[in-house]
Amino acid sequence: ARLLDNPPVKGRCPGASLFVPFTLKPGQQKTVRLMLAWYVPKTTLRLGKDAPDAEECEDPECDCNGNYVPWYAGKFKDVKDVARYWDRNYNDLRRKTMQFRNAFYDSTLPAEVIEAVAANLTILKSPTVLRQRDGRLWCFEGCNDDRGCCHGTCTHVWNYAQAIPHLFPSLERTLRETEFNISQDEQGHQTFRTALPIRHTTHDFHAASDGQLGGIMKVYREWRICGDTPWLKQLWPKVKISLDYCINTWDPRGKGVLEEPHHNTYDIEYWGPDGHCSSFYLGALAAAVEMGDAMGEDVSRYRELLTKGKEFLETELYNGEYFYQKIQTEGLNATFRPLAGSQNGPGYSHIVEMLNTQGPKYQYGTGCLSDGILGCWMARVSGLGEIVDTEKIRSHLVAVHKYNLKHDLTDHANPQRPAYAVGKEGGLLLCTWPRGGKLSIPFVYSDEVWTGIEYQVASHLMLEGKVEEGLEIVRVCRDRYDGRIRNPFNEYECGHWYARALSSYGLLQGLTGLRYDAIDKTLYIDSKIGDNFRCFLSTETGFGTAGLKDGKPFVEMKSGDLDVEQVIVSGMKMSL
Repeated sequence: ARLLDNPPVKGRCPGASLFVPFTLKPGQQKTVRLMLAWYVPKTTLRLGKDAPDAEECEDPECDCNGNYVPWYAGKFKDVKDVARYWDRNYNDLRRKTMQFRNAFYDSTLPAEVIEAVAANLTILKSPTVLRQRDGRLWCFEGCNDDRGCCHGTCTHVWNYAQAIPHLFPSLERTLRETEFNISQDEQGHQTFRTALPIRHTTHDFHAASDGQLGGIMKVYREWRICGDTPWLKQLWPKVKISLDYCINTWDPRGKGVLEEPHHNTYDIEYWGPDGHCSSFYLGALAAAVEMGDAMGEDVSRYRELLTKGKEFLETELYNGEYFYQKIQTEGLNATFRPLAGSQNGPGYSHIVEMLNTQGPKYQYGTGCLSDGILGCWMARVSGLGEIVDTEKIRSHLVAVHKYNLKHDLTDHANPQRPAYAVGKEGGLLLCTWPRGGKLSIPFVYSDEVWTGIEYQVASHLMLEGKVEEGLEIVRVCRDRYDGRIRNPFNEYECGHWYARALSSYGLLQGLTGLRYDAIDKTLYIDSKIGDNFRCFLSTETGFGTAGLKDGKPFVEMKSGDLDVEQVIVSGMKMSL
């Protein structure tokens, strides 16, 4: 083999070919080891605004100065150093890779679930996920063809992602540390897009209600995964400030639901209380009660709001079948400003009058929103249990499956981004209005199909015992990504390798109820697939497989260890 020294290509590079000459005799096998190494220590990436009152860092080597420097640039001197590391550690790296692969696929779970989880783990190796030189994680939402898309580990998108907290929990904790220590100001306002390099930034836009409240639940989740109470103790004061900001900003009258206009993952503000973001509020309050109790603090205010909010959600925002939104413009601190007919011309006066009668644009109102109780799912997978009546949660999810899952979209009109699911393909629509009441201008993405929400709903259905309904959604989703039209390893939304699809990891817990609590040293199992199953399990201290054999729990660690003092199987204490 020889290297051709061709002149630089002007414009887009067409790529290159690699030729490895060798001869094989009949029946002979040969393995060719290929190393692809790169080293780009300097970038042009500097995203987000600098905080106007931030103290200037005098350390020229500090990661907050200049542009983004990748983690490997602090570990290796040059590309030759990278190559030497690969050469020296190849056998060990391959052994560990095979160890993980074998453990992951040593599973009796349905093939469509294993495929969905495995295919989306590619996101972790994509340019969506970055790690700056000091080791802290930072992510895009997804990737365009030549750059990242939607910067800043967007909190309301990364809410859905469940893989990193279980596979790389120490990295996930750096996200919480950034959110509460860097992206949050003294009043408790969090910017939902962290600057890169990670540093203090401006607070000149809405806080994201679902993102900020979800972050509080995720602090609880990380604490239970790692078992590090001193870590929680350091963050707890900032968590309280964050939650108090949310209460004062969106629930100033103390009703236990978000009432004032609140920004969310649909890139709009809901006016009035809704099941979607208020379920996040209840989850955050429940998490704060648990964490506050552990810190020995008075959390009676949070407990009272949780009780009031639960009752409000179950009685005022539930129509007997599913949770919805009550659009509200009166009695708020915020002022709703109707459209002015004079600005749109006399020919549009009837349209302006109609829109003003309906209220603010981009609401979902009486609609059946697929992730309309997303906060309840977050609470379950984080270990907080049910925060709203189980039967009402189950009813909502069954309604979503009934009304929003379509097996043929030929007759479905989608004026937004139809390439996600189109024609004879199926998919779970974000929202439908089975009882009428669809607004003239509902939230922008309502007719779309997002894989991250498909997996989230499927996982939640499974947790509530609706396994076949959940599997049906997974199959419909993966059928679109079978390799004929779309890349099976690239479920896109706003960009390739879109982070929301990492909700797929929650399918493992949905079917099995497997969860390890490092604080109580307890392994939880709540199987929805019978008394005989085996499933991958990853914890802070190692990974392996766990499950039930003839109803008896077992754990087989393949890497590291696991300190299990008790096992809870569907609410009953058992021993290994």
